[in-house]
Amino acid sequence: MKMIARYFLVGGAAAVIDLAIFSLMVKGLHQPWFEAALVSFFIATTANYLLSTRFVFSSGARFSRRHHEFGAVVLVSLAGLAINQIVLWLVIERLHLDPLIAKVIGTGVVFFWNYGVRKRYLFRMKI
Repeated sequence: MKMIARYFLVGGAAAVIDLAIFSLMVKGLHQPWFEAALVSFFIATTANYLLSTRFVFSSGARFSRRHHEFGAVVLVSLAGLAINQIVLWLVIERLHLDPLIAKVIGTGVVFFWNYGVRKRYLFRMKI
């Protein structure tokens, strides 16, 4: 299976986690979108890392220690979080669209950011 297809499946699973937690917090628990996005993003990012290193990328290919690798993933993910929060702010606060629509758009943008950076700088592809 092509690498992008595997990453799409893994990213899809992480996106479902992200959207489910975000939706529960915003719609069910009436939490502010900003805080809900932080919580859901970090949980989904952890799931994405675990699934990606299992099914998509070879862990340890560029870093000698797993905690260094995870640290690099966290840094890339923090940039992804910033992108996500900016998209959410633009779509919710400026365009006045529903937070769930904003989250779907933000998740899509960050999906491509994560794949590109992880593929190029963090991991090697599984064969």
